[in-house]
Amino acid sequence: MNVRTRFAPSPTGYLHVGGARTALFSWLYARKTGGKFILRIEDTDRERSTEASVNAILEGMEWLGLDYDEGPFYQTEQFDRYQEVIKQLLDSGDAYYCDCSKERLTALREQQMADKEKPRYDGCCRDKGLSAADNTVVRFKNPLDGDVIIDDLVKGRVVINNRELDDLIIERTDGTPTYNLTVVVDDWDMKMTHIIRGDDHLNNTPRQINILTALGAELPVYAHVPMILGDDGKRLSKRHGAVSVMQYKEDGYLPEALINYLVRLSWSHGDQEIFSREQMIEFFDAVDINTSASAFNTEKLQWLNQHYIKNKDPAVLADLMQQYITAAGYTSDDGPELTAVLKVFQERCSTLVELAQEIRFLYQDFTEYNAKQAKKQFKEASLPVLQSLQEQYASLQDWTAEAIHHVVENTVNTLEVGFGKVGQPLRLAVTGHGKSPSIDITLELLGKEKTLARLQQAIEFIKAKQAAGSRQ
Repeated sequence: MNVRTRFAPSPTGYLHVGGARTALFSWLYARKTGGKFILRIEDTDRERSTEASVNAILEGMEWLGLDYDEGPFYQTEQFDRYQEVIKQLLDSGDAYYCDCSKERLTALREQQMADKEKPRYDGCCRDKGLSAADNTVVRFKNPLDGDVIIDDLVKGRVVINNRELDDLIIERTDGTPTYNLTVVVDDWDMKMTHIIRGDDHLNNTPRQINILTALGAELPVYAHVPMILGDDGKRLSKRHGAVSVMQYKEDGYLPEALINYLVRLSWSHGDQEIFSREQMIEFFDAVDINTSASAFNTEKLQWLNQHYIKNKDPAVLADLMQQYITAAGYTSDDGPELTAVLKVFQERCSTLVELAQEIRFLYQDFTEYNAKQAKKQFKEASLPVLQSLQEQYASLQDWTAEAIHHVVENTVNTLEVGFGKVGQPLRLAVTGHGKSPSIDITLELLGKEKTLARLQQAIEFIKAKQAAGSRQ
């Protein structure tokens, strides 16, 4: 069998993480089996579909590296084909015209609900033999007996009795086809063999199978994937944070981290947590997808992202960092070589946004200190420490981490204070916030000129603080 899978989003918004996971599973199945992965844009909802949403979907797919072999195909370009199939169903007696008014249908629904029955169309026009008119819709003539059997790769065998289904509308009064018709025609024409989608579509599947059967089409294999929940157990939505794929890019996540995280939502391979793309393809099988919903855990995603940042080639990471540095409001032109900085800092942060903030002090001067740290570290006893450091660093010719560290040791010994009494005020003086890697490596990256300037700034800050205190 030549496997063919598809991802078929509606362009009514961004590419969300649930859709991205569905696309990923379909992509993996195609790649695992040597099949084809097709992208189809289901844009028949003309009021809600936008070009911006189409672009957001395409951009998200590209960022995640989910390359498609065919497409994108657009449903709005297939209306003639849909009309052809609707006519085929009418001619074969598998569809009929219905002129039931909205008022009648509303009254029917209310009565069924009052009688505690499942609301469904009662087949009023099924055998009337009506012709097309301005007020008619076309309904599919669903079988009245028998069962629809779905051998789902995820859910197992699902059996739906045809009496639970009604004659759904496949063409509206304005002549436009409905979702269940267009999906069936596209899957048939595109020769889809496997349809992997969210389990919110499970109730549509028996209806689509009956239409495919009426058309004499070969049935695809279905796999209905459980939904993604927020950490509160409710359906994932904006209130849980970023749900748009491109928002994760903006927030400083790497695509390989998000892909790795999404593949582990409802699928696993033993206890393995970290997967390369090649390993995902090698190990993935749709039958291993869990049947229960998965909760989105941002902390787990951050852990994975930190892993991928830490192991990223610093030169590649430097290119990626430029947009986040620009967004943070500074430039890496005036300061140490960015690749050298990232070799030291990349293991310290869980997002690229955080990393851009962490290294800011190396490129941008500051005039304020973290208030809590300043109160703790910039005391009267810190003044001679910083002055001694400034004097020694001013005369230091060999600006290397080893020589810089030797000055710290000499200050500790000369002033007879602990390392903390030297290193901590020094770190605050040069960073402004008191956080950095080893102080000797930090100063080597910062450079002699900036180090001396910031020591002077800290000395003046402490003196001004002392003067203000004496006046009170």
